[in-house]
Amino acid sequence: MEYRQPSSRSAAPGADALAVQVRRLAAARDAVILAHYYAPAEVQAVADYVGDSFYLAKLAVDLPQQAVVLAGVAFMGESVKLLNPAKTVLMPEPSADCPMAHMVRPETIARARERWGSDLAVACYVNSTVAAKAASDVCVTSSNAVKIVRELPQRHVLFIPDRNLGRYVAEQVPEKDIILNDGCCPRHEAVALAEVRALKAGHPAASVLAHPECTAEVLAEADYIGSTAGIIDFAAKSSADECIVLTVRGVGYELARRCPTKRFIFPPTPLTCADMDSVTLEKVARCLETGAGEVVLDAASPEAVAAQRALDRMLELAGR
Repeated sequence: MEYRQPSSRSAAPGADALAVQVRRLAAARDAVILAHYYAPAEVQAVADYVGDSFYLAKLAVDLPQQAVVLAGVAFMGESVKLLNPAKTVLMPEPSADCPMAHMVRPETIARARERWGSDLAVACYVNSTVAAKAASDVCVTSSNAVKIVRELPQRHVLFIPDRNLGRYVAEQVPEKDIILNDGCCPRHEAVALAEVRALKAGHPAASVLAHPECTAEVLAEADYIGSTAGIIDFAAKSSADECIVLTVRGVGYELARRCPTKRFIFPPTPLTCADMDSVTLEKVARCLETGAGEVVLDAASPEAVAAQRALDRMLELAGR
């Protein structure tokens, strides 16, 4: 399934006027619009900044605007609020969530800490709830997980919640004992080995670019494994005219924008995220106009303080 860049003629009627309205409302509210690469194309097009979770988390700390519109899912808005407690953070679709964020049990963490004591670090993928972050020692993203886990002083590392990213990290950092949690991204896990091999047979000159949330057997077929930002950068620098892309289809917008002469092929299994797709341009306009979808967290609560500590530790280690 080839990605085709949306054209202005294929956009919904009134989309251009709505985009102008969004920009006007953002200026009036002193708001910056941050969009994830998986958000719909028209939302990415109107955003001030587009990136992956790590980029957006870092960026939000230094932006001067007093309001942040986060075009993404719940854990992203919560992370931005934790790092910027004095700012207003708005989610265009507050119900947009990440199933994987909820795939860790407190008892899993408790058992690991009981077994390994001070020689255990809990590394928490940012695709997680505030409670999971609060129970952890450090947060990581797909961009920096290998680097951060390698720098941790503890030998034993419980990686939560994604077993696939955790397994990939374990392969890159063999000197650590990585304990995996039974969680996954349903979208990336659904990519089947057979369809990847079929795509490779049909496009033998194509590079295969995969997100580490895919299964180990799928990652074994890849020429490059990395975050959404890494996939985009690799594609832009690659000499290949075709790329088979094994991540959520929303990244196709930025790939096509950065590499207009290249062809990007996605698996037949629909790699779409219904939660990300629910963040529409109309909802971005509405939250800017009404202030709806505000992320409310008590920054002084023990849970929020602990979660922020884990995020701050991520920024500290990733910046070394």
